Amino acid sequence: MHYTDLFASPLGEILLVSDGEALCGLYFAGQKYSPALSDAKEEADLPVFRSALAWLERYFAGEKPETDLPLRAAGTDFQRAVWDLLKEIPYGATVTYGELAEKLAVRRGRPCSARAVGAAVGRNPISVIVPCHRVLGADGALTGYAGGLARKRALLQIEGAAP
Repeated sequence: MHYTDLFASPLGEILLVSDGEALCGLYFAGQKYSPALSDAKEEADLPVFRSALAWLERYFAGEKPETDLPLRAAGTDFQRAVWDLLKEIPYGATVTYGELAEKLAVRRGRPCSARAVGAAVGRNPISVIVPCHRVLGADGALTGYAGGLARKRALLQIEGAAP
């Protein structure tokens, strides 16, 4: 069973998804790869939603919130390894897809393509909190963001990292 709640952010409505204990999804309205949640029940009073909403309020107020939320993203082993790397990108910093691929290759002990990393980054189900918006193209350009490039730019501006 999944539970949902909504947050009215300055960048549009955000759908929060939980399994009742952990945050499993955070999607902007109209975001690519949003899940079909036919079995979901609206439940605003879950502790994880209260914590996530407080985190989002601090973030959009320009503060650097601590990421101590329980997160449970469903994906392949490769995707979860990439998403773990995303969590290591400091607030206000950016990296390239190639840099992530190199770091993952070292950890896994085998080559990794920037394209494969990019595909996994694009499927990140917990936007903003797992900061896929901090990943740029090889030349530092804004590229790909499931929530749209305007939102990616705005998120980076909030963090003082706009390219």
